[in-house]
Amino acid sequence: WDHYFPHNAWPKPQVEWRHEAVRWFDKWLKGEDTGIMEEPAFAVYVRDWYPPDVSLEEIPGEWRFEEGFPLERTEYRDMFLGADNSLSERASGAGRHSLEYDPTVGMEGGGPVMWWGDLTPDQQPMDDASLVYDSEPLEGEVEILGFPRAFLNASADAPLASWVVRLSDVAPDGSVTQVAGAGFNGAHRSSSQTPEALEPGREYPLEIELHFTSWVFQPGHRIRVAITNSQWPMFWPTPYAMTTSLRLGGVGATRIVLPVIPYEDRPAPEFLPPAESVPALAGFGPLASAEGQPTTSGYAEVEGLVYDEETGKATLVAVNGGGYQYPWAQRLELEKITHSTNRHDPADTSVRTEYSTTILVDDRELLFEAVLDFHSDLANFYYRYTRKLYENGELLREKTWDEIIPREFH
Repeated sequence: WDHYFPHNAWPKPQVEWRHEAVRWFDKWLKGEDTGIMEEPAFAVYVRDWYPPDVSLEEIPGEWRFEEGFPLERTEYRDMFLGADNSLSERASGAGRHSLEYDPTVGMEGGGPVMWWGDLTPDQQPMDDASLVYDSEPLEGEVEILGFPRAFLNASADAPLASWVVRLSDVAPDGSVTQVAGAGFNGAHRSSSQTPEALEPGREYPLEIELHFTSWVFQPGHRIRVAITNSQWPMFWPTPYAMTTSLRLGGVGATRIVLPVIPYEDRPAPEFLPPAESVPALAGFGPLASAEGQPTTSGYAEVEGLVYDEETGKATLVAVNGGGYQYPWAQRLELEKITHSTNRHDPADTSVRTEYSTTILVDDRELLFEAVLDFHSDLANFYYRYTRKLYENGELLREKTWDEIIPREFH
């Protein structure tokens, strides 16, 4: 679940986690035998396939008890990336694939809210700008549970580059659902505390741990690995125009290691359904702001990409609006985030966040405004943040913070 409690999570499933918490506290604070310590240590929801759909109401799958994590019966399966864009358990002959860096790529990888774990749209548009490797259609189910790991033999003709690896499920109809992913700054290959520039043209072995995932690939589906150097606007683009290369086959062949789980008949937890919500406070309820409706997630969501072919500038806007009626007041909120970057000059990247909260109490109106301008060039980040407070249209307080921050391998 992303930024939700399990009892009101979106998308579903939902469970009454508070009952489980009380069982735990009763055991350890009151000494009561609630039976919780006799249950297996790990309960996990294993996801089944679903089509790429950012409005999905419920994730299909099932709950299962396991004795712990990682599962002892995990089989770590090497899947090798081939020179023919295949993905198989047998290493292919040697080859090399190159990719021209496009900092405007990546909206589909992050989903509308731009964070890992969010529901994502079809990955194919991003895959079209990536190095892509597909398995043959599967003959049977393949379940994975844990942290997939990618091992890349990669190089770049610039001193700084990032690599983004996404694991996806390609359905027979061609739709592509993201299963897991991760980004990696090549300067952190030895240490995140003491990053080092890349030597242009030199090959580096990179190990990239993807985020935790569960998934069941269905018969007839394909497993896909896609690799690119950008996932904007989730990740700030590295500043150099460049080309990266991936060596395939040979010693220490480029591959992904999947935590495959053989079938075993396991018990399932019996979670209670969410308890009914407490009665709403009289006079309390949601409001739409004059300029926008609340998003499904409750956070600013990307509306679409605008690209200027002549200048190479790409712009994305994420918005959210809404508020609440209280018995004594109204609160209205509006958020707008504008991202931009440039295909020809990745260092020229910026984000502008505009946020306002309006409080209406009787004949008094308080307006809190916040504007963040953050942009970069080849050497620095530039931070400017302004807060303002108005009462009935009159400015009462204002403060601005300015800072220049060296990029230092970002």
